[in-house]
Formats: sequence, C-alpha cells, structure tokens
Amino acid sequence: MTEQETPRQRRARAKRDPIEWHGHHIVTETDLGAVFQDDVVDRRRTKRRRILHGIVLALLVGLLGAAGYVALGVTRGEIRLEFLETAGSPDPSAAAEECPAGPFDYQDPSSITVDVFNSTTIDGLAGTAAGQLRERAFAVRTIGNREAPTTAMIAEIVSGEAGRANAFTLQRNLPGTTYRSDDRDDRSVDVILGSGYDGVVPEEGLDITPAGLTCAEDEDSTEAPEAG
Repeated sequence: MTEQETPRQRRARAKRDPIEWHGHHIVTETDLGAVFQDDVVDRRRTKRRRILHGIVLALLVGLLGAAGYVALGVTRGEIRLEFLETAGSPDPSAAAEECPAGPFDYQDPSSITVDVFNSTTIDGLAGTAAGQLRERAFAVRTIGNREAPTTAMIAEIVSGEAGRANAFTLQRNLPGTTYRSDDRDDRSVDVILGSGYDGVVPEEGLDITPAGLTCAEDEDSTEAPEAG
C-alpha cells in the first residue's frame, strides 16, 4: 500500500520543483514558445502547399488553353503541324523548284564565267567546246574532265541559284542541254559535255526570248560530281 504524501512533503517537493503548484504543472514561457513554434511551422507548411497547388493548377489551365488554341488553329488551317502530315506527300513548292521556270533574261555572255568539262572518252571535246564558247564572248575559266551519271547526252549545265540566268543564257547557246542545280553561292556555270555534243547553235538561230530552264525528266537535287 502506497504511503500517502503528507502536506509537509508536498510543500518540500514544490520548493524543489518550481513549475508545479499544489500538484499542478505551471505553464512556462518555454512551453508556450514550443506550442506557438509548432503552430507557425504548421501554418507555413499549409501556405506552401496552397501556393504549390495554385501553381500546378495555373499550369494545367495554361496547357489546356494552349492545346485548345492549337487544335482550333489546325482545324481552321491556320496552323500546320508537319509531323501530322502524311509522310511522302509531295510538296508543291519543292516540286516547282526542281526545274526553275523563270522567266530569265538573256545575259551578256562576257559577264558569265564558265567551266567546261568532258565526261566522255572523246579526246579534245572540252577544248573544242571551250573555244566555241569563247567565240561567243563567254569567259571560260576551267577546261577539264568530269565523270557524269551518263554520257548519252548533249550536255548538262549546272549552277547555283544565283547563276540561273547565266545558265539560261548558256542553254540558249547549247540547244538540247539539260539543267541541274547545286548549292554554290556564286554565279558561275559548269558545262558537262556528253557524247551527243555537236557545237553551239548558229547565231542566226539564237533565241534570246526570256523563258525558263530546261531540265531532265529525272531531275533530282543531287550535287554535281567533283572534278576527276
């Protein structure tokens, strides 16, 4: 049986423990600080959660709005998404670029730099053609040999975009030739001779009417082969 504490003993213990009074715990400043600190931490956590939820909600609303705008634009045809287009569908603008339609004006031959190449086994073909072009005042720069996919042609004329009018002028002097484009930046023109080459057109038959270029039926976008 537990011995009951006498009043005198209780007073003695109260003196030893200042936070108790007649058997009751006295709330101290430390106790109050701990309670209020926990309350502040809880309020901060709640505030952060609310801010985070607000940000996530705003992002979701923005994404839904953007998706709706894009879908509406696609439906109206105002927005094009290339990855949604059928693979292999022809691009009309690209097809138009395969053979430049011009029209191109006939240029002064003396302003046109020409490189002449022989793709055949006919000796001296490039030199002969170069001499004929020089007689027409073309500025022949290089004479040499170059391989071509086929030699069964009259000649192939090659230039970059900037030299298309020059290529047209050269093509008017070399009837039956075909045109091919490459990625050069200057206005120079290459002439790759085939076995069907038979000289320049007579001056009386020269047609200088503005027109487009003549390309081969199987024209593609491959680059011209390097000189051999």
